[in-house]
Amino acid sequence: MIRLEGVTKEYAPGHAAVDHLTLEAATGEITVLVGPSGCGKTTSLRMINRMIEPTSGHIFIDGQDTAQVPAAKLRRDIGYVIQHAGLFPHRTVLHNVMTVPRLNGWGRARAESRAREVLELVGLPGDFARRYPAQLSGGQQQRVGVARALASDPSVMLMDEPFSAVDPIAREGLQDDILRLQQELGTTIVLVTHDIDEAIKLGHRVAVLRQGGILAQFSSPADLLAHPADDFVADFVGRDRGYRALSFQQADVPVHPEEPVRIGEQLQRRGDQWLLAVDAEGRPQGWVLPAEVAEAAVALEHLHRGGTVSAVDGSLRSLLDAALSSPSGRGVVTRDGVLAGTVRAEEVLSVIQSAPRPDGTSIQGGAGDSDGAAAGVGPQQNEHR
Repeated sequence: MIRLEGVTKEYAPGHAAVDHLTLEAATGEITVLVGPSGCGKTTSLRMINRMIEPTSGHIFIDGQDTAQVPAAKLRRDIGYVIQHAGLFPHRTVLHNVMTVPRLNGWGRARAESRAREVLELVGLPGDFARRYPAQLSGGQQQRVGVARALASDPSVMLMDEPFSAVDPIAREGLQDDILRLQQELGTTIVLVTHDIDEAIKLGHRVAVLRQGGILAQFSSPADLLAHPADDFVADFVGRDRGYRALSFQQADVPVHPEEPVRIGEQLQRRGDQWLLAVDAEGRPQGWVLPAEVAEAAVALEHLHRGGTVSAVDGSLRSLLDAALSSPSGRGVVTRDGVLAGTVRAEEVLSVIQSAPRPDGTSIQGGAGDSDGAAAGVGPQQNEHR
């Protein structure tokens, strides 16, 4: 656990970048610091590993006051990921990842074995180890940065705007990787972002800071969306917070059977009815209009890939988005990546109207049925198809 008690940072007397900040980042969870530019979130993060020394207050990691630990030792025991990865350009990926274990006194063989292990974890196996940073995409470089932070098996990892310098597709993939890795490893993570959507997706708890480094609200994403503490938090979270809140609600939605066609299959059906194409394993690939295929076999160039795919037990937001974004009006849902059926927007909306919200009420008014939908405990993600 990381605990900040009355932490203040002043760069000039009477001008606080962070003002008496008190909060706890729970062990094995992701705590996100979010807020507008200049609100002190990066300063707060850097005070945890003493890259910036607080003016007053105390910071504890697992009960130990960080001020009593030599700064160099403290930093080597904490994983740290920054915006542009910060890789050594003259070193291979493997040697970049080995850096901290070697500084911590690990033998070469042990450090190399661990480096290859974490590169595999972040999706960069095999030949990636021999490449140099300039030979990688921005997203791949950031994965190396995450691998380097994990290499010495830290119990705490700090992440400062880790995905803001990569494109939206790479960013979503990196976010999903962090969620997966955190669940697998149980690492305590404190992450800084200016993106409220990223904060809501990644955080078990979210701390919203206002100008001057003052804590405006510290709560779960679901509570933040449902009960913003004041107008500042409500404005920062955004006007579509009601839709975002659906990410934390689950309910039984009717799933209709779908008769798909397979890639490479000759179409036996005609007309203007959309058909869902799947691969040999039954994974959805896209939608097909028979009139556009003519006499040819269904091929990738025939596919309309608009629409997202939701897990069959996904959140109400992911199910509704799948239905609304589908060119056919039928939202694709999967179980373990394999087609499970489709959902209709009007049926999802009907469930939303009657499903209890995280505060126990429903859109129709009154307390929700305890046997109905259950509020989710974490964000659900969509695949894009």
